[in-house]
Amino acid sequence: MLRNVSYKNDKQEKEINNFVGKPFSLVERLKQKGIGSGKLIIIKASKEIENLLILDQNINHCNIERRQKGIIIYFRVLLETYALIIPYYKLVVFKVDSDVYTFHIDHRLLKIKVKNKKDHNFIRHVLNEKANFKI
Repeated sequence: MLRNVSYKNDKQEKEINNFVGKPFSLVERLKQKGIGSGKLIIIKASKEIENLLILDQNINHCNIERRQKGIIIYFRVLLETYALIIPYYKLVVFKVDSDVYTFHIDHRLLKIKVKNKKDHNFIRHVLNEKANFKI
């Protein structure tokens, strides 16, 4: 599910919360030592996302937020913020190279380059959460 999340919309927020769960509380975030990745570089994307990304000439960055039932990958285009919402049961991750991962949901994909060890550990943690997730 790809959504423009630039502006607060209660209906959309409720839909996202039903899809991947509510955001973690501050206490839970501290216990888990963070729930978000650092800045990651988007190398390649599916056609729909690529059409958004080519609108500006900047380097395409994203970051990942863990939720209770899935992840949200945020990226910016011009002045808008978009979110690719992926529940764990639909998430498919491939490690293409030593520092490149692809995240798939249905017919959408994001190929992401990871620079540091902390983000590799974060993605490993996401994969563990996916493996332990029960519907």
